[in-house]
Parts: sequence; C-alpha cells; structure tokens
Amino acid sequence: MTWRFALVLEPAASDDLRDDFAPTFREIDPAAPALSVGELSTQRGDGIFESIGVVNGHAQEVVPHLERLAHSASLCDLPAPNLAQWRQAVAAAAAHCPPEGEGVIKLILSRGVEHGPAPTAWVTAAQAPDNSVPRERGVRVVTLDRGYAIDTPARAPWLLLGAKTLSYAVNMAAIREAKRRGADDAVFVTSDGFVLEAPTASLVLRVGGRFVTPAPNAGILHGTTQLSLFAHLEELGLETAYETIPVSALTEADAAWLLSSVRLAAPISAIDGAELAVDRALTASFNEYLLSPRD
Repeated sequence: MTWRFALVLEPAASDDLRDDFAPTFREIDPAAPALSVGELSTQRGDGIFESIGVVNGHAQEVVPHLERLAHSASLCDLPAPNLAQWRQAVAAAAAHCPPEGEGVIKLILSRGVEHGPAPTAWVTAAQAPDNSVPRERGVRVVTLDRGYAIDTPARAPWLLLGAKTLSYAVNMAAIREAKRRGADDAVFVTSDGFVLEAPTASLVLRVGGRFVTPAPNAGILHGTTQLSLFAHLEELGLETAYETIPVSALTEADAAWLLSSVRLAAPISAIDGAELAVDRALTASFNEYLLSPRD
C-alpha cells in the first residue's frame, strides 16, 4: 500500500459547532515518525479505527463510517468524536487519493499518550491494493472457533466485541492460520456452533433467493458495506434478513460473499474444503453497485 497523505487532528469537543476545523489539522509526512513512544495505540492497541473506500476520488459511505466510529468510541469510553471535524478531515484526505481508481482512508482515534491529557487522532490516505482477483475468482475460507459462545457479548460487554478496535492481533492471526490451512481467509464461528463474521469482512449468504447475514447481536461488527448492499437489494425487491445462522448452513447456501469497504464483494468459492458455487454475474453486479458513488 502506497501512503500518500497523513494529518493529525486536535480532537474537538463533540458540541463544537464551528464551520471550519482546518486550524485543528496538521499535515505530516506519511513516511516520517509521528507517534510518541508512550502512545497507547501502539503499546496496547487502545483505540478505534475505520477504513473508508475511495473510488475515483469519492469517499464512500462516509456518514455510516463516522457513525460507527462514534459507536466504537462510546463502547470504549473514548471521548465522542466531533463528526463534522472528522468529515472535513476525510474530505482533506480524499483530495490526496488517486483521482482515478481506488484508494483507502483510515481514521484512527487512540486514547493517547500514557498519562496524557487528551486522545490522539489521525487520518491517512493511500492507494488501495488491487482486489480484482478475489472479486473475480473468489476466496477459499476456513471456519475458525472465535473462542466464545453466542451469548458471551451480552454477558461480557467489556470484551468490546462490537467495537472496531485497534486490537487486531487475533484477526491477523486468524488470516495467517487460514493460509496455513491452504485457504485465503477465515470465517469466525462461536464455540456453540453459530456463524459470526470474517476477520476483516462481513458475511452474506444467499439461501433460496433470500440474502442473509448473521444478526449483529453476538459481538459482530455491523458492516457498512453489508448495510449498503442490503439497502440496494431491497430497492431491487429482494428479501434480506439478519438471522442466527448455524455453522451447518454455510455449505447449504446457494452462494456466499465476504463484504468489506476496500475489497468490496468477494465470492466464497470453498468453505472448509467444500466447493461452493460462485455466481459471477451477481458478484459483478454487486461490485458495480459498490464501485458507484455512495454517500
């Protein structure tokens, strides 16, 4: 990934109603050191983030991403982000993304320097990796036990299972394990046999003409791309649903996809070694929609 731009924010109070937040931004060299050695984002992964896809210079689904950033901040007891300030920061970053093709903007809000007075916040822009192969050919996945039951998030909210935190070591380890097993990606499942999500993506199944995703009440991060695709499908008169899905339903699905803001819709071609049909025409239509300008 080629980094093109970075800026640091002085986080504004959520009730700051100014029109111009440019004085709170400081552009920095994306290749130069920028964080203190006492920064809790690097010491403990104590912070949250969002990744926003950019298509031909247009940042996609900005409002849903900012709303999810605010939701994660609330779950993590971080100061509520000023969404107008962050929206202006996204616009500044989008101006440095490729004018043609795809990019990615990352928003990071950390608890800050250890014993410090304020959180740390920054935004980066980069050229997105080439995702044409997984979009066209699909991905092979394996199921991996997430290590908790489906009711754990309700019983233990301090685990922050519904927040998009910087603590992604488990997610990255899951992808490495999937590759050790000869797959491209993983799908997390609960210890009592229900489907969750992928380490960096939402899961959507097509079952008998219906499009289904795991209900986001089991610590699942509610995907902005999945929400947008479901709205699109509903406009087309197709049925969508959120359900508690047993692991056995995976290989019984007519088709399945992983959805994320940058990779977009990647069809699943195999689950735990069992081949799954890939609907190339439908996948192409999904990605055509997801690559169109979306606010």
